[in-house]
Amino acid sequence: MSTRKYVVGIVGATGAVGQELVRLLQERHFPVSRLRLFASARSAGKTVTVGGQPLVIEEAKAGAFAGVDLAFFAAGGPVTRALAADAIASGCTVIDKSSAYRQQADVPLVVPEINSEALRGHRGLVANPNCSTAVMLMGLYPLHRLFGLKRIFVSTFQSVSGTGAEAVKELADQIAAHAAGLPLVAKVYPYQIAFNCIPQIDSFGADGYTGEEEKMRLESRKIMDLPELRVSATCVRVPVVRAHSVSVAAEFERPVNVEQARAAIAAFPGAELVDDPAARQYPTPLAFAERVKCGVGRLRVDTAFDNGLSFWVSGDNLWKGAALNAVQNAELMCREGWLLSQRGVAAV
Repeated sequence: MSTRKYVVGIVGATGAVGQELVRLLQERHFPVSRLRLFASARSAGKTVTVGGQPLVIEEAKAGAFAGVDLAFFAAGGPVTRALAADAIASGCTVIDKSSAYRQQADVPLVVPEINSEALRGHRGLVANPNCSTAVMLMGLYPLHRLFGLKRIFVSTFQSVSGTGAEAVKELADQIAAHAAGLPLVAKVYPYQIAFNCIPQIDSFGADGYTGEEEKMRLESRKIMDLPELRVSATCVRVPVVRAHSVSVAAEFERPVNVEQARAAIAAFPGAELVDDPAARQYPTPLAFAERVKCGVGRLRVDTAFDNGLSFWVSGDNLWKGAALNAVQNAELMCREGWLLSQRGVAAV
């Protein structure tokens, strides 16, 4: 990375992903000359301490991004749609966590271990993938490179932190109520989440698939440049605080080999192979919370497919599924000179 430093903004700085962005920028020594934190008018004016320094939260609004080189948007689709164009017009490069523009043809949707070159031609806006998609691809993509992916059946086991702080609190409150013999109250989810699984994430479409399941299909196609990839997903919320897990059954074009698959996973920069059945070694969400890499294990020949492999992935939804992936993209863009301010572009 060059010695230049950048004015960096975080929109949605008070949320779960925003807080992880602040943490990761510090821990990874991102070249920040000044950090600016943005949130809703309700939070504007509050002071938070970052790296021992007090920072006043600013209101995220039009006209607020002058002088910002790079802004991470982590406040949801409506905020991105309202403010991203204004930020870009001021010369700011936007990396967005929401799904607002992921499927727009001229907006790169990037996992840096897979399609980093897509960052080169961005026009001011880069999209971050959905959490479950990003975690899954850390196991799936190296196998695709080796054997040629044909179709996948996927079941996810997604933590409550993917919904936000209120969902984490609801799980804790329900567990405490159960221990005290009190009624369990469900507000965030349509059913009790403690000691339960809820096979719905996002709303249902006309085809019976939820929005989360559709994201996994469309985003996997775009990131891996496989527009005809066949994907069937079932996304499930489970009583885990942090880190998602994904069970994948994949069919490939070429004959598969488990030892070759293990070697490909072990060599892939975003994955850690944890796969020793005899020793009962496999990834778990608890083990891969707050980890840079995603764990991949349970690799085996799939008995329902020709040329099939089944496997399991666990990874931190707030890191690789959100904040870390965004920071990794930003690190690459700074190193290669791909920010709008590095190009000398004041507006797009």
